[in-house]
Amino acid sequence: MKIGIIGAMEVEVSTLKEAMKVDRVVTKAGMNFYEGMLLAIPAVVVQCGVGKVNAAMCVQILADLFQVTHVLNTGVAGSLNADLDIGDILVSEKAVQHDVDVSPLGYQLGKIPGFESREFDADKRMADAIIDACKRANPDVNIVKGRVVSGDQFISDNKVKEHLISEFQGDCAEMEGAAIAQASVLNGIPFAIVRAISDKADGSAEMDYPTFESQAAVHCANLVMEFVKSF
Repeated sequence: MKIGIIGAMEVEVSTLKEAMKVDRVVTKAGMNFYEGMLLAIPAVVVQCGVGKVNAAMCVQILADLFQVTHVLNTGVAGSLNADLDIGDILVSEKAVQHDVDVSPLGYQLGKIPGFESREFDADKRMADAIIDACKRANPDVNIVKGRVVSGDQFISDNKVKEHLISEFQGDCAEMEGAAIAQASVLNGIPFAIVRAISDKADGSAEMDYPTFESQAAVHCANLVMEFVKSF
């Protein structure tokens, strides 16, 4: 087993790097890949940057240069599910790219030509293990499975949010997960996406973002290390 861990927040990546025994740092495509041992498990930790292109490139480098056997992506997302509160954690069952539109040629919204489905299935064993790990590491944090919808767009318009819910049955929206999912599937690598909810996307709750970011980083790092230790 060799796990590639892609972080969306610098503070989260820093926490994981501090817990690693780093053997080497490789810079590729402007990304720093920290390779070593994380709790006795071979691992590569990297911050991919924002957006689907960065995310997909990161997975391909992890596959080609480091031969990872699993990919785990962590970060934050906006909730599309009224039952998900700030600070809750969602683990992917499926991921879909909401900004793919080949509908003029008869394809379903989100469907990429050449694929049987518009959705990419996360690895069930990884997802189940992540939930168990979170319950041990963060017993006060609510964690659920759900559908991640991704696109190169920060979602802030209520009409767009409603579209993502009605068309894709999305539970959270962000900008990297489904691209990581597609790249992982193309390389035959099991993957899972973990997202801490940063807002409910309906104005019903607020939190100072730096405070949330710090809390989310701690929760996600605890979850990842517990997952790696027990998987």
